[in-house]
Amino acid sequence: MWIVSFIVAVLFVLGSALILLRSAKMPKSPDNVKAQPYEDDDGF
Repeated sequence: MWIVSFIVAVLFVLGSALILLRSAKMPKSPDNVKAQPYEDDDGF
């Protein structure tokens, strides 16, 4: 029974590591790109 628990734990760790690596490789906007303000910034 402990072997099944160990396998599940290893799969969980590997899955979470893959998710973290995938999210870390997402493209980021360059530093020189800035958010442009709305021309109509009065609100409602």
